[in-house]
Amino acid sequence: MKKWIAAASLTLGVAALAGCSDEESASEVIASSSAGDITKDELYEEMKKTVGEQALQMMMLEQVLEEKYPVDQETIDAEFEEAKAQYGEQFDMVLSQQGYDEESFKEMLKLNRMQENALVADVEVTDEEIQAEYDKMKKEVSARHILVADEATALDVKKQLEDGADFAELAKEVSTEPAAQETGGDLGFFGPGTMDPAFEEAAFNLEPNVISDPVETSFGWHIIEVTETREAEVEPLEEIRDQVEHDLKLAKADMNQIGTVVRDLLNEANIQVEDEDLTETFDALLQEPVSSPAAPPAEEPAEEETTEDTEE
Repeated sequence: MKKWIAAASLTLGVAALAGCSDEESASEVIASSSAGDITKDELYEEMKKTVGEQALQMMMLEQVLEEKYPVDQETIDAEFEEAKAQYGEQFDMVLSQQGYDEESFKEMLKLNRMQENALVADVEVTDEEIQAEYDKMKKEVSARHILVADEATALDVKKQLEDGADFAELAKEVSTEPAAQETGGDLGFFGPGTMDPAFEEAAFNLEPNVISDPVETSFGWHIIEVTETREAEVEPLEEIRDQVEHDLKLAKADMNQIGTVVRDLLNEANIQVEDEDLTETFDALLQEPVSSPAAPPAEEPAEEETTEDTEE
């Protein structure tokens, strides 16, 4: 969620830039004091100097995305309610800290979703994959884990557990997870989409009371034990199918390609910039990145000449 904050805030915070250049209202006074007046035109020029290019890029991107990948308000409202439930009583405080009100936060969610839609436009998933993902959503697992720095240590932890070591005590002794000292590695119940993908895949495929092989994630190496499973309450598939499909496509998509997707969309839009101070705004975005030239192959070291020892 937070990865879009800077970009979305920029778009929302300088929205006035779009309307400031109207010739009829450019000289309209928007603030006055005993020291003088400030007009719309003056504000536009000042904003153009500070955030003009970034703002124009984001505003144009939003328009292009809106045309090709619109998002209905029902989807945005659902994401908003999900975020609200996630943060609970702290929700209003989190919005305030990030400089949002409810309206601007929904605008950020909309921009986020449109970019996701563009990224997954050519990604395909099957009905079987959707059904399998939905079936997984109906299951929650309670698991505990021990996190260590390397595979060798993880293998040693696994052996100690199989030899009868107490899981909670061993977690307190060797786990690098700070919370392990309090929890003994217990994570409680969780459903799909809440853990690192590799960790989640391992946990959801484990039978209860079976010690996993070492599982590598961005946090380190885990030894996992599922202690219990239960049915989760989920809406009927026909009501959430679109979201399940979207999430599956997003999981398959190459997130590193978002820059290429944006560049292609902007190129197709045939952008013309009339303000001469902003004519280079899209130059870098519209060009394909230049690949670094390949390093020349290393020269083979010359073979040393050998001379046979001769008797003098």
